[in-house]
Amino acid sequence: MPAADLVIQGTVLTVDDLQPTAEALAVSDGRIVAVGNRADVDGWIGPATQTLDLGDGCVMPGFVEAHGHPLMEAIVLSDRMVDIRPVTLPKADVVVEAVRREVAKRGTDGAYLNGWDPLLQRGLPEPTLAWLNGLAPETPLVIVHNSGHKAYFNAAAAARAGLTRDTVDPKGASYGHDADGDLDGSAEEIQAVFPLVSGAIQPAEYPAMLHAELARLNRAGLTTCSEMAFDPVFRPVVEQMRDDLTVRLRLYEISNPQMATDMSPVNGDDALRQAGIKIWVDGSPWIGNIDLSFPYLDTDATRTIGVTPGSCGCANYTREQLAEIVEAYFPRGWQMACHVQGDAGVDTILDVYEEVLGKHPRPDHRLRLEHVGAISNEQLQRAHDLGVTCSIFVDQIHYWGDIIVDGLFGAEHGMRWMPCRSAVATGMRISLHNDPPVTPEEPLRNISVAVTRIAPSGRVIGPEQRLTVEQAIRAQTIDAAYQLFADDVIGSLQVGKYADLVVLSADPRAVAPEEIADLEVRATFLAGRRVYPK
Repeated sequence: MPAADLVIQGTVLTVDDLQPTAEALAVSDGRIVAVGNRADVDGWIGPATQTLDLGDGCVMPGFVEAHGHPLMEAIVLSDRMVDIRPVTLPKADVVVEAVRREVAKRGTDGAYLNGWDPLLQRGLPEPTLAWLNGLAPETPLVIVHNSGHKAYFNAAAAARAGLTRDTVDPKGASYGHDADGDLDGSAEEIQAVFPLVSGAIQPAEYPAMLHAELARLNRAGLTTCSEMAFDPVFRPVVEQMRDDLTVRLRLYEISNPQMATDMSPVNGDDALRQAGIKIWVDGSPWIGNIDLSFPYLDTDATRTIGVTPGSCGCANYTREQLAEIVEAYFPRGWQMACHVQGDAGVDTILDVYEEVLGKHPRPDHRLRLEHVGAISNEQLQRAHDLGVTCSIFVDQIHYWGDIIVDGLFGAEHGMRWMPCRSAVATGMRISLHNDPPVTPEEPLRNISVAVTRIAPSGRVIGPEQRLTVEQAIRAQTIDAAYQLFADDVIGSLQVGKYADLVVLSADPRAVAPEEIADLEVRATFLAGRRVYPK
C-alpha cells in the first residue's frame, strides 16, 4: 500500500456507530484512508509519513458550527469595533467608559461597539437618543445589542446612514420613533441594523479581518462553520479567499425584498458553498420580541428590556409573508433555515413548511429551525415527522439560564428552555450552536452544557432535558454536518471523508461532564493540514 501523509496514534473518537473508538488513523491527500487498530494502520507509515502520538490526548472529528456568523464576527471582533459583550466587559460602568473612550478616539470616523446587554450587565443606562447624542454630539455612534437584533444610534450616525423620520422600515425590521414621529435612535432586526454598521466595514482590510476570524474558529477546534446571515456583497472577497480558507464555509443568504438570488442550489465545492436561504419569524428573548403563546413575566428583568406587562412578544413576519418567501425559494431547490424562538412562531413556520412540502414534495429537504428556545414536545414531534431539523442554542443556559427562569418566563417554560433531550427523543438529528458573536465559539462548552444544563448560579435548568455525552458530541459533529448537507464528507472519522480533525487534551467521554468545557484544543487539522497551531 502507498505510504500515508499523516498517521495519528492514540485514542481516536470516530463518531462512527460501527467503530466508536479506534487506535489510529491514516491520511493521504487530505482524506482518511484507514481507521482501526494500531497494528493495521502502522502499515501506512513510510519514510515521509508524519506521525503524531496523542499520548494522553484524543483525536475526534473537527467541530461543526451549524449556526454561525463568521463573516460578520470578522468585523465585530476586529479593531474597528469595540467588543463590549458581557463575556468581555461584565460591569456596566466599564461598558459606559468603553463607549466614551471610543467616541473620543474615533472622532468623525465613527464609533462602533457590539455587545450591549442590560440583562447581564446590570445597571446600564437606558440608551436613549438624548443619552447617545450627549455622549457623541458630532461623532457617529452605533451600539449593537448583544443579540444582534437591535442597535442604538445617535443623530450623527443616522445622518451618515441616510436615515430620516420618513425612512421606510425594511420588511421584518423597524426603526423606532418618538411621539412626534422622529427617529428615537433604535433599530430592530438585521435589515435595519446592517445599514448602521456599514461604516465599520473597510473593504481593503476585510480579508485580514476574515483570516483572524478563521484563526479564532480553528483555535476552538472548528473546521466547518455556517454563515447564517450571508449578504451577497461579501461574495467576491470570500470567493477570492477560497484557496486560503482554514474553515469550510456554508452560506445561507438572507432572503431579500425581491425574494430572489443569483445563485443556483448547485454551486461551489466542499470548501465553500451556498447551502440555503435564511428567514426569520421573530427576534430575541433578550429584547422582548419573540412570538410566544404565553406572556413574559412582569419583573425587574423584563422592565429593564422594555417589555410591556402581559406581552407575549411578537412576530416580525406574518404567516402570509413567510409563505410567500418560502414559496419563492424552496421550489427552486433551496434549503430554508428559519430563525424562531417563540412557540407561537414555531406553529407558524411549521404550517408554512407543511404547506410548501405538500405542494412541492422533496424526499431530502432538511428544512431547518434555528434556536427554538420555547419549542414544545408536540412541536418537536411534528417537526420531525415533517423531516424538519432543529439547531439548538443550548449555550443560552450557561449565560442566561437563571434569568430565563426567574426574570423572563418562569419555571414552567424556563426550565425546559432549549429542550435538547425532547428533540433527540423524536429521532431528530439536532445540532448545537453558539450563534457567535452572541456567545463565543465554544463547541466544547456546548457539549458540556447540553449534558449538565448548569446555569450561572450552579443550579440545573431542566435536568430531564440533559443529553448524554455521546449525543452531545454527535450534535456538534456528524449531526451538525447533516444539517449542512455535508455529512457525506465530514463529521465523523471514516475512510473516504476529509481528515478534518481536532486533537484534545483528553477524551470528552472519559472526564466529568462539567470538565469538558475546559479541555484544551491541542491541534486542529483541515483535510490533514494543521491549521492550529500554525
